[in-house]
Amino acid sequence: MPASKTPTEPSLGRMAVLDAVRLFAALAVVLYHFTARAHDPWQEGTVSSDFFPDLSDFTVFGQFGVDLFFIISGFVILMSAWGRDVTSFTTSRISRLFPGYWAAVLLTAGLLLLVWAPTGKQVELTDVGVNLTMVQTAFSVPMVDGVYWTLWFELRFYVLIGILMLFGLTGTRVLAFAAIWPTAAVLAEAAGAGLLSDLLIAEYAPMFAGGMAIYMVARDKRNLLAWLVLLQNVALGAGWASLNTRDRLMEWTAFEPPVIWCVLASLACFVLVALVTLTPVSRITGSWLTTAGLLTYPLYLIHQYWGFAIIRLLQDDLPRYAVLAIAVGASVVLAWLIHRLVERPLSPLLKRGLKRSFESLAHQDGRPRTRRIPAPAPTRVDSPAREREPVA
Repeated sequence: MPASKTPTEPSLGRMAVLDAVRLFAALAVVLYHFTARAHDPWQEGTVSSDFFPDLSDFTVFGQFGVDLFFIISGFVILMSAWGRDVTSFTTSRISRLFPGYWAAVLLTAGLLLLVWAPTGKQVELTDVGVNLTMVQTAFSVPMVDGVYWTLWFELRFYVLIGILMLFGLTGTRVLAFAAIWPTAAVLAEAAGAGLLSDLLIAEYAPMFAGGMAIYMVARDKRNLLAWLVLLQNVALGAGWASLNTRDRLMEWTAFEPPVIWCVLASLACFVLVALVTLTPVSRITGSWLTTAGLLTYPLYLIHQYWGFAIIRLLQDDLPRYAVLAIAVGASVVLAWLIHRLVERPLSPLLKRGLKRSFESLAHQDGRPRTRRIPAPAPTRVDSPAREREPVA
């Protein structure tokens, strides 16, 4: 007889409020780029914070939207992988990531090559071609848009999850991985093992692993080991924020934020994800929340140079806050168009094509058709709605 579920082992489906948090993270990054980062979209020879001296005191912490993305990704990607085989997981990730990304690369490249070339930004057609693969960083090819740097971290995380899936996803293995991985990554970096450090994502391993730990807590809130692994990664993440993230803010902005504020910002990212996944907030639903999640990825990909171009076009004729609102609004509209005109029609086609390809390969190899691997008993966390789970 199959084991029955206990009240502490809920079936985890789509968490709509988590989608809203993802949009919040994306908007935080957008405002950081438009009002606090040391770019000069408003006027040559200046930085964005010169035009928003009060607002930028807050939006400078939008850099932590990236940390928040990675924590959510640790949660969502583990949930997406649980109960699946590697081919199903790979098909899901490729079909979710690439259509919107291809559109963003081509739109931004077209803007920079044909319409507006910001000072110091050079884009070559060969660079555009390599960027379409999403692995340009591995070959030291310039990015069409600097925001793509986070995708290289995401891809490496997916590979690590795929390797873990080959051994089989169980609670014990996941928690052991989430505990050992960040520590090993930090040790590799300290030892000067550059390649190993890169493969283990030393910079952001605690964020991804912390998100994984939150997922394990969500599966069983009484599991002390899951809580301990979570606390370990929260501490490591805060340590990273007090050193490296603060150094990045000092390099990329005109600010020198206090260490304590960076630590608190990192802690707030973990607390926010825990709040919307471990409390009754996780049961809130709403179609607009789902839409918010679907727009997050294209908004992140498209906002920077298109927003800068709009700012340069309007900043001499309108008040700066009006220009800011228009730039943000236009970025959201562009994100919606990418989702509606590219992702919605192309992602299912790509998914079906990849599925048929894997089935054909399995047939050629004389193996049975790929089947979904059931989640370890007693908790079943699979949900049909998760097929549409947005990617952090």
